[in-house]
Amino acid sequence: MTKLLAGAAADMSSTPIDWQGGSGAFWVWGDFDGASVSLEASPDGENWFALGEQVVMHEKGVGGFALGPCRLRATLANASASTSVSAVV
Repeated sequence: MTKLLAGAAADMSSTPIDWQGGSGAFWVWGDFDGASVSLEASPDGENWFALGEQVVMHEKGVGGFALGPCRLRATLANASASTSVSAVV
């Protein structure tokens, strides 16, 4: 597994990683307090695309995805004072 977020507490996007292609699982956990974490993909590292509701988490969960080779990142939105979330693929 590759860590994308570790105790993230403010709105941000993780450092992108290279995805070699294939099926994967997006694991997210922690204290959300109204925040959401989404998995995004990019063909070029500049243009980012949301992957859909199956990989948008508002609470602890796992979502599956299948993609060709691309870049992946996690984006934390609507963080509050007690948000602290982690995510891996």
